[in-house]
Amino acid sequence: MRNTYLIKMTNKKEKCGRDKKMQGRLSVWLVKHGLVHRSLGFDYQGIETLQIKPEDWHSIAVILYVYGYNYLRSQCAYDVAPGGLLASVYHLTRIEYGVDQPEEVCIKVFAPRSNPRIPSVFWVWKSSDFQERESYDMLGISYENHPRLKRILMPESWIGWPLRKDYIAPNFYEIQDAH
Repeated sequence: MRNTYLIKMTNKKEKCGRDKKMQGRLSVWLVKHGLVHRSLGFDYQGIETLQIKPEDWHSIAVILYVYGYNYLRSQCAYDVAPGGLLASVYHLTRIEYGVDQPEEVCIKVFAPRSNPRIPSVFWVWKSSDFQERESYDMLGISYENHPRLKRILMPESWIGWPLRKDYIAPNFYEIQDAH
């Protein structure tokens, strides 16, 4: 039954004229203009997801803003795997007058755990201020050119990054014989 479903989905894709990678409108537009990215497909709501390299992120962010993505819906970050990459995720929306269903895109920027540096988009979308600071505070991702990059939830004296999967809480003692 699963194979039948996959065949039907493949036929639908071919009928729709989409390629096997399922590139969305924005991905096609970025390719047309020679902008490097990687299409990650679509999420469960049909929102296009793209991967951008950290060194390209600032210029592509400005391009996306000019292209019409004028609203940063949210920014978050997560630890992909223990000892692996860290990810900074941006949900962008094109807000236009008279449009009921605005176009959205999800951008993922991955950074190495050893030196997680990503350009800040504070100067493009001011709403990223506290969100990038929270990602810094919890995961240690350094957002370059952020005007106030300092801890926002944890005290300045806190050591480490609490949401990393390899984080060990200081002075943590597991209760062995609790009944």
